[in-house]
Amino acid sequence: MNRLDARTTAWPHAEAEVRRPVAEGGRLWHALDAADVLAALGASPKGLSPDEAARRLRAHGPNRLPEHAPHSALRRFLLQFHNLLIYVLLGAGALSALIGHGTDALVILAVVVINAIIGFMQEGRAERALDAIRSMIDPHASVIRDGQRLTLPADEVVPGDLVMLEAGDRVPADLRLLKARSLRIDEAALTGESVPVDKAVTPVPEKSALGDRFSMAFSGTFVAAGQGTGVAVATGAGTELGRISTMIGQVERLATPLVRQMDRFARQITLAVLVVSALVFAYAVMVQSYTLGDAFMAVVAIAASAIPEGLPAVMTITLAVGVQRMAQRNAIVRRLPAVETLGSVSVICSDKTGTLTRNEMMVSEVVTTGGPIAVEGVGYRPVGGFQSEGRTINPFNDRILEQISLAALLCNDSDLRPADGDWIVIGDPMEAALVSLAIKAGHNAEASRSHHRRLDAIPFDSRHRYMATLHARHGGETVAYVKGAPERILAMCDRVAAPHGTWPIVVEEWHERVQRLAARGQRVLAFACRSLPEGAADLAPSDVEHGLTLLGLVGMIDPPRPEAVAAVAECRAAGISVKMITGDHVATAYAIAEDLGLADDPKAVTGHDLDELDDAELRRQARDATVFARTSPEHKLRLVEALQADGSTVAMTGDGVNDAPALKRADVGVAMGRKGTEAAKEASQVVLADDNFASIVAAVREGRTVYDNLTKVIAWTLPTNGEALTVALAILFGLTLPVTPVQVLWINMVMAVTLGITLAFEPTEPDAMRRPPRSSGQRLLSGRLLWRIAFVSTLMVVGTFSIYAWAIGRGLPVETARTMVVNSIVVMEIFYLFSVRYIHGSSLTLQGVLGTRAVLIGVATVVAAQLAFTYLPVMQWIFDSRPISAVDGLVILGLGITLLGIVEVEKQIAARLSGSRRTA
Repeated sequence: MNRLDARTTAWPHAEAEVRRPVAEGGRLWHALDAADVLAALGASPKGLSPDEAARRLRAHGPNRLPEHAPHSALRRFLLQFHNLLIYVLLGAGALSALIGHGTDALVILAVVVINAIIGFMQEGRAERALDAIRSMIDPHASVIRDGQRLTLPADEVVPGDLVMLEAGDRVPADLRLLKARSLRIDEAALTGESVPVDKAVTPVPEKSALGDRFSMAFSGTFVAAGQGTGVAVATGAGTELGRISTMIGQVERLATPLVRQMDRFARQITLAVLVVSALVFAYAVMVQSYTLGDAFMAVVAIAASAIPEGLPAVMTITLAVGVQRMAQRNAIVRRLPAVETLGSVSVICSDKTGTLTRNEMMVSEVVTTGGPIAVEGVGYRPVGGFQSEGRTINPFNDRILEQISLAALLCNDSDLRPADGDWIVIGDPMEAALVSLAIKAGHNAEASRSHHRRLDAIPFDSRHRYMATLHARHGGETVAYVKGAPERILAMCDRVAAPHGTWPIVVEEWHERVQRLAARGQRVLAFACRSLPEGAADLAPSDVEHGLTLLGLVGMIDPPRPEAVAAVAECRAAGISVKMITGDHVATAYAIAEDLGLADDPKAVTGHDLDELDDAELRRQARDATVFARTSPEHKLRLVEALQADGSTVAMTGDGVNDAPALKRADVGVAMGRKGTEAAKEASQVVLADDNFASIVAAVREGRTVYDNLTKVIAWTLPTNGEALTVALAILFGLTLPVTPVQVLWINMVMAVTLGITLAFEPTEPDAMRRPPRSSGQRLLSGRLLWRIAFVSTLMVVGTFSIYAWAIGRGLPVETARTMVVNSIVVMEIFYLFSVRYIHGSSLTLQGVLGTRAVLIGVATVVAAQLAFTYLPVMQWIFDSRPISAVDGLVILGLGITLLGIVEVEKQIAARLSGSRRTA
């Protein structure tokens, strides 16, 4: 039984039923001989007939990715209100309107509507990722039908069509290559491969990773060089591109930790407020003999005080401030909750090329008979020296280095050009790196090429695996320079260049040197030369396939970004694990991981290894391994899901179409802004303007700051809404209310609008990136925070009743006593604000006392408002307030100072107890 008979499924055909080879996902075309592929597809070297092509177009449909009907704009807008926290806000607004506080109700309504509009504008952007992928299919294609070459719309390409490819074309469908002449295809958007891939027609093993299927050309990729012909084996949704599009549509985006916690918080606080209000109402009427009207107004005061209606608005502002700060650090946030989610990230899954590295190939090492020579520099920029065994080498004094760098320049069809302070590549990236090497070695590219005039060339071809050029020097000497795969070049050499003349070559020793370079993740090229008779003008393969003199080896790598090395170290200090997930080769990925310091002893796993794992073992490998190489889109998605199942909060970075499903699934998807595809950007929540891993770490730091500030907002808001407890206790003991409902609303409105917002602008605390990430399941109201709320609420209740009792005991009117209570609550809230600004350290420092500009403005505003509340006749008429004496004012001020001192003492005791438990 041949491979075609092993696993098949029906493929309709006009003349007879044709069988389509199928394996995992139906993708075995790369493993079949070209003749078998043509037979399976019912195709011929002359192409399909027009009638057969039309029949197949009807059967398979246009070569387009499927489109999904989006939700209507009205439905998307209405869904923004389907949230329990929004219901709580609307309820708080209704209560405020019910007691005549229309301004407060309008503010709450405005917050709800603004949030809905923002959500509406951002909703559904992931669906645009599908549109971005659809745009990757080229509008035209060159095909052969009935022996004639035609140019037709790409959506008319059908399985069995013969498609012709040339440099600059975008591949219109998945093709099994039948011919390939120097064909190189850029598959970075699909596989993450950092350089164009050499293509061939020879079948590859069935289980080859996507990046190793050299006999295939995939829809949406670019032809970088050469020519080729292939038969279309899949179109539309059946292509690799279409499969990814389907995956994006099926991936469920997870709710962010903040959204999940806020939903839980809203349910908890809603239930608590309803239960307490009902109990207080029943107690007031049945036990304390309140009238229904008085009891209802008291309950409204409790509910208005207990529901932190200003909290969502302040939290939204806190997130918005975080967005602005991240934008200054080149991280553009597309979905607001992602700001806070970044702060909880425990694992960053990063692409290698262009994120951890520069996506700029450079020669890092040259090996000659004199030994290895390290090449300094960064990327394509032709600036850097040469080092050997710790000493600097002058390339003008090293004959072999001068010769191999000249060969790298002359046996080359690419160039480098300065542009806007950077260097741009004209041609192949690997060849551009060789030009950079030559310039570093002191060659003037233009002058050297002019002095060594090219006479002829043999282009690189995957069949012979080398490139050769023939040059005439001034003076008549004719020299051929050759570069190519080391094993091929070594077989063509019988001598090797030495410091003084040449030596007989020992091929085994040079193979060992090649292996050492490859083991460090470098792409290795060998260079050789041969003098030809004077007057030679043509170059034939027979001239260079024997009798060459080896000049040496060149090792190239896409180097790590220097700032990424520091950022990885910062991540490790912060307890964040960084994992590299790439389509590149395992040796290359492992070498970069070591240079970056991703782990003390990085462990590498390939996509093939992952295919053999069950879910439990996959979770273990996802947790323990550091490098995942030769991965497919399915592998990336599975790894993200495995890490999430293990309790991690995952940030995923990427730039290609192959990254889009994992970007959408991750807790935070981070796309590259410069070199990223539109599909990747639309599937993500954050876009990096500079494609730099260091910007991700800066965004994580800012995310932790946002969460700290949100915690401060909650820690300040809930105790300062303790007027509800004051009213409830007054009813419980049958006392006169120390504050009226309308005064409660005044306190809530003034404090939420002024002081609460100031916490959104708090800077990063010093230890933000020295703390481990918080658990994804950690509650918004932690045990420590609940204790703080209860402790501070108790202090405020004690302070409130103490002031009220002291005022009444001195014979002051109830109205004056209530005015003193309102001022006391506000002063205690102001002083508590200074304490809560530092949740991980003492506030009794010069910086803590001085506060930020936002805090000082907020305090000044509140003081002005309270002076108006106390002394303006119109405010006295509205709120039934009375003037208070300067002495009483000083007593109230002392109350606030006392609360600050007690809370700071408690904070220090709690810190010591926590430290003792950690060391125990």
